[in-house]
Amino acid sequence: MAETPADIITLNDEQPLNLGSSVDVIRAEQQFNDLARQLSIRSQEVSRKRSELSTTTVASAIDVEKAIQKGDSTEHFDLREYLSSSNDANQAAGIKHKHVGVVWKDLQVDVMGGWDHKFYVGTLGGAVIAFFLGPFLWLWGLIAPFFPSKNKMPTRTILQKSSGVLKPGEMCLVLGCPGSGCTTFLKSIANQREEFASVSGNVLYAGISAEEMAKHYKGEVVYNQEDDIHIATLTVAQTLAFALSTKTPGPNGRLPGVSRKEFDQEVLDTLLRMLNISHTKQTLVGDEFVRGVSGGERKRVSIAEMMATRARVQCWDNSTRGLDASTALDFAKSLRVMTDVLGQTTFVTLYQAGEGIYELFDKVLVLDEGRQVFYGPPSEARAYFENLGYKPLPRQSTADYLTGCTDPNERQFATGRLAHEVPSSPAALESAFRLSPHARDNEDNLERYSRLMETEKADQEAFRAAVAADKKKGVSKKSPFTLGFTGQVRALTVRQFQTRLQDRFQLFTSFGLSVTLAFVIGAGYYNQPLTSAGAFTRGSVIFAALLTTCLDAFGEMPVQMLGRPILRKQAGYSMYRPSAIALANTFSDLPFSASRVLLFNIIVYFLSGLHRSAGGFFTFHLLNYIAYLVMQGFFRTFGLLCSNFDSAFRLAVFFIPNFVQYAGYIIPVDSMKRWLFWIYYVNPVSYAWQGCMENEFMRISLTCDGNSVIPRNGFGITKYPDVLGPNQACTLFGSTSGSNIISGKAYLLAGYNIDVADLWRRNFLVLLGFLFAFQISQIVALEFFPQYGFNLSINIFAKETEELKKRNAVLQEKKLRRKGKLEKSSNDDKEVVKHEKVAIQSHQKTFTWENLNYHVPGPNGPIRLLHDVFGYVKPGTLTALMGASGAGKTTCLDVLAQRKNIGVISGDVLVEGRPLNSDFARGTAYAEQMDVHEGTATVREAMRFSAYLRQPAHVSQEEKDNYVEEMIELLELQDLSEALVFSLNVEARKRLTIGVELASKPELLLFLDEPTSGLDAQSAWNLVRFLRKLANQGQAILCTIHQPSSLLFESFDRLLLLERGGETVYFGDIGEDSRIIRDYFARHGALCPSNVNPAEFMLEAIGAGVTPRVGDRDWKDIWLDSEECRLAKEEIKAIKERGLAKAEPDRKAMSTWQRLDATSFLYQLKVVVQRNNTALWRSPDYIFTRIFVSSFISLFISLSFLQVGNSVRELQFRVFAIFWVVVLPAIVMAQIEPIFIFNRRVFIRESSSRIYSPYVFAMGQLIGEIPYSIICGIIYWVLMVYPIGFGQGAAGNNGTGFQLLVIIFMLLFGVSLGQLVAAVSPSVQVAVLFNPFLGLVLSQFCGVTIPYPTLITFWRSWVYELDPYTRTLAAMVSTELNGLAIKCKSDEFAIFDPPSGQTCMEWGQTFVDKFGGYIDNLSDTVKCRYCQFAIGNQFFEPLNIRYSNRWRDVFILLAFCVFNFIVTIIASRLLRYAKR
Repeated sequence: MAETPADIITLNDEQPLNLGSSVDVIRAEQQFNDLARQLSIRSQEVSRKRSELSTTTVASAIDVEKAIQKGDSTEHFDLREYLSSSNDANQAAGIKHKHVGVVWKDLQVDVMGGWDHKFYVGTLGGAVIAFFLGPFLWLWGLIAPFFPSKNKMPTRTILQKSSGVLKPGEMCLVLGCPGSGCTTFLKSIANQREEFASVSGNVLYAGISAEEMAKHYKGEVVYNQEDDIHIATLTVAQTLAFALSTKTPGPNGRLPGVSRKEFDQEVLDTLLRMLNISHTKQTLVGDEFVRGVSGGERKRVSIAEMMATRARVQCWDNSTRGLDASTALDFAKSLRVMTDVLGQTTFVTLYQAGEGIYELFDKVLVLDEGRQVFYGPPSEARAYFENLGYKPLPRQSTADYLTGCTDPNERQFATGRLAHEVPSSPAALESAFRLSPHARDNEDNLERYSRLMETEKADQEAFRAAVAADKKKGVSKKSPFTLGFTGQVRALTVRQFQTRLQDRFQLFTSFGLSVTLAFVIGAGYYNQPLTSAGAFTRGSVIFAALLTTCLDAFGEMPVQMLGRPILRKQAGYSMYRPSAIALANTFSDLPFSASRVLLFNIIVYFLSGLHRSAGGFFTFHLLNYIAYLVMQGFFRTFGLLCSNFDSAFRLAVFFIPNFVQYAGYIIPVDSMKRWLFWIYYVNPVSYAWQGCMENEFMRISLTCDGNSVIPRNGFGITKYPDVLGPNQACTLFGSTSGSNIISGKAYLLAGYNIDVADLWRRNFLVLLGFLFAFQISQIVALEFFPQYGFNLSINIFAKETEELKKRNAVLQEKKLRRKGKLEKSSNDDKEVVKHEKVAIQSHQKTFTWENLNYHVPGPNGPIRLLHDVFGYVKPGTLTALMGASGAGKTTCLDVLAQRKNIGVISGDVLVEGRPLNSDFARGTAYAEQMDVHEGTATVREAMRFSAYLRQPAHVSQEEKDNYVEEMIELLELQDLSEALVFSLNVEARKRLTIGVELASKPELLLFLDEPTSGLDAQSAWNLVRFLRKLANQGQAILCTIHQPSSLLFESFDRLLLLERGGETVYFGDIGEDSRIIRDYFARHGALCPSNVNPAEFMLEAIGAGVTPRVGDRDWKDIWLDSEECRLAKEEIKAIKERGLAKAEPDRKAMSTWQRLDATSFLYQLKVVVQRNNTALWRSPDYIFTRIFVSSFISLFISLSFLQVGNSVRELQFRVFAIFWVVVLPAIVMAQIEPIFIFNRRVFIRESSSRIYSPYVFAMGQLIGEIPYSIICGIIYWVLMVYPIGFGQGAAGNNGTGFQLLVIIFMLLFGVSLGQLVAAVSPSVQVAVLFNPFLGLVLSQFCGVTIPYPTLITFWRSWVYELDPYTRTLAAMVSTELNGLAIKCKSDEFAIFDPPSGQTCMEWGQTFVDKFGGYIDNLSDTVKCRYCQFAIGNQFFEPLNIRYSNRWRDVFILLAFCVFNFIVTIIASRLLRYAKR
């Protein structure tokens, strides 16, 4: 094949026919408002026409496929007729038009970083410094503008000074190679300038400045990005209905008598019919992991969504990507009609635009490295470049020709013209244009139109009036929104409610876990007695219930990060204020959260035996639910304020320990450090807990008995009274001498200093205040500090090693040689040839499929997506798979590549006539449509990873590395070889996806799904040329392709053409100059003109777009009756016979692993672990957050218990400090789960190709976390042991070393449990629901929260024993308290009087000998002071803890880690949650 498209011999030189409709000036002058106003008055004749039209179009909407098949032209939807007739009605109703001409003068855009400047990936040190300096840098950012600095960050210009004018009713096509500034130009025109360092020059919209437009008319200038970003779980109809609901004009902007609902329905149906996606109305939009509409249909949803905005200046960035040629032309024609009739001003950038699309435009702008090298009429552009000295290339489409003239690798100079004579550099081309008549015409037009806008302001005034008329009543004229704030909240609430309701898995999981947890807590504290034994545990159950609901809201934080790209896009469309979504989230969640918390509270409250009264329960529920809403608002605020999950997580960790520690339950207010007790008063949880305690204890009185009486009988002692007597004391707070009844109010006042009168006058009111404060904080965060996530316009690079520097230098040298700047040496030529010879080995296996059917489950029964498809791919051939968007191309490719895991597949898919073997996936490569990669890998690393694990083990690493270098050179990624994947643009990511698959050198078959989508013409040509080269060397290739030029199309050997419903229309050879397929269609009534692209023609002929098909028979029926069909089936039969005649290869000698994987298990593990370690190292925020979590929790707990003493209360403080170690896993899990689930997305793609085993994936994830867990454990241990003063017991310093081992094991347990939960969860939203459940269950039944003796036998017999936290606390508490002498403080003694005539020793020593503790004044005869414990062992031994078992316990904990790890591996193997 030729190096460039132009090198192909010209077979015909006719000029292309004008297939597009010409610009209708008269109609354009009559343009009226917008698509949303295209409703006719029902009482007029126009209405009659429309109703007739609706009758037919509704029928077609019911079954578009059947309507087209019938060939009834009356059912064809004519957009121009529809808009024009409706426009007349608008004109008659006196609705103002909105015409916005755009003028830009000396528009220049600069971005951060000089031309030689690179941004490198961050480091851990940088993350630490950024955290501690963050507040100061933020303050400096506020005051820096007042102190201008001479040393500014270097910038570079990516769009040089450009000028032009585009009038209302005109369309401009922006062309250029990737990186030439097309997207930058569109974003600048669309007023999306946030990501640029500076935008200079002047842009006017109907005479209105860019600043005023952004402030008051933002929604009238919109930009449609290349990526399709939607909520995957909404249907197409719901997505578009929401967009319309925010943009529906008020009564003054609609026709009389037309309701809002009718208006929205009419426009929705119009958009669906216009874009030919009516059949997808009730289908989920989907994404790469949620099954929904096809890629092309999803692109059309994006188009419809932006059209629904009714904006007057529209910028479309490569919006035909993923559309077939026919649909792309239909889209362009729709834009043409809407621009003509409605007076829109339209800017479009396209790659691989066909001639039919090109001729629809009024102006064409050509950019070269940011320089304007042409701007003028499309009909004159080709001649302009030919006159400059470029070779005429009649067979190349004009758009490709113009782009090619700016590409050094593609352009050719006219015969007799030398390179130095023709302007070829960007600067020279710009200079040539500025001296041309076109530039002078442009200047004249610009000046004239600018003066017109200044003097004649009719358009501007009409525009302002029309925008004002559009607004609903009550919306400020200065507001850029059509809908008022309350209307926005209402629309968003409906959408968010639908999103939650349709995510059934998460809904059922959250309710299921909540109810289960309620039963666990309620049963754990079952039926608390109204005695002293039920006093402390009542506080415990209230605290546990409150913490469960409050920390359940922690899952809201990561969720806030997920919707940012959608928020950015829709806020750019001015659909709603960002702050509206804060209230909408709250309102839409109320039905779900209110019912969930109510169920939880009913179960916990009544099972645990809290005061059974309606007033008691509903007060408890009210306080608990308000506390939940407060904490939900709190976590959402941080999720909205922070730029990423890690920074939000750090802030949350700063507060969570304090919320728990300073609620008043763990540390009473009187025992709090004086310099920290203020936290108690700013802690919303403390007010909720106080309120719930007051609500419970104000209603009850307690009886003092059992362990609260001292001295008492037991263990054979019978000398003391069985009922509280005058010589005994009650240890319960609030008790009075001689009485065994303690009022709940007295208990609270004495024990916690809580006054029940504060319930409504303080606690409830403060909680309400917090609720409103956090709602307001969400609104403020979204309105004034919106975090839309990173939208990088720069590449981030990794540092080069010496080896990589050498390789990059070689690549750059070859690149220069290709440009002709260096002479090639003969040695190099030989080396290249040599590499090409060994690049692909010859393969002789043929792939066939027959009677292929595929059904998927639908709401009304199975849906057939493929029907009796057959075909074959021979070695050394390049086969194209084409069809309309939604015809089943990707589905067919997925089925053939064995990637589908839902639905029913029938038919025969064979290799050499035999069924597919287990190594089929390994022998194939599949470049998928969605570009999913490990984001922190570089381009070279991503390709090497694929080569190392997918090429056979006998191929040396050096050979694999060299092959990767060839792929980098082929795909022209030399300048991005060290760029991190997450910073690549769409086009570079597409190249990388292809490169990763090519690096595997598939033995059997190469599948590619739309490899040229998103590439410019030259890149697409280079890619197909390389595929052709692979095919010539024996590779079998099957490839779906959209919008191929006629030259690209001819590069394929064979074509499989599908129509809607997965029906085969043609399978056979294409032929030179597409002669064979042209002849086939011509024989059946569809004659393709010689100068029309056959790829576009045949799609139109079969009715792929909105136009009716050619002929009165369905093309699938024509195919089934054709001679070509019979011959194809005979060929498949012959292929199978030849294949079966060959001896089957001996596969028994190969192990199962060898058949499934190219490399050994250990080699896979090595490579995967290396990649994981690199990924973690390049995620400094994540590493720092893990270290921060451990250090901060430990530090803050230590500050609360600084240098703790040996009193009874301080003994409890030591236990509480140790108890925080078991809280760590729940917090670590919340951080581990998102990264595991994201990595699993990458693994799902890679595992489809058998790159590496799921066991390797799971092991690699854990191994990567181990070093950081050890570091975190050491930091936690240091900050806990020494500040608190551990190691004073019999174990001494050796005991503190043992504590380090336990802490490290606990962190590993948290990591392994987090990965286990993530492995069994389909999404982050579901995974985080498990964390509160697991955290509370494990901590509740470990024998400390509910003391072991009071645990119900049912729980004690199995849950207690299986709880890993039981072992953790047993090991740590016994080590710390063993042999620790306890000395009560004066207020900790229980005081009792001995009988008259007896000393304290005589009356109480018997009790002390049996029950432990000591009497401080043995010889006194009054006020005996009894201390509950004399040594630490007396505290932990009744809790079933033994110091002698500590080593056993710690290794049982390690066994739990191993168990988690094994289950994670199994779950990774069995659960993928990728429905395809």
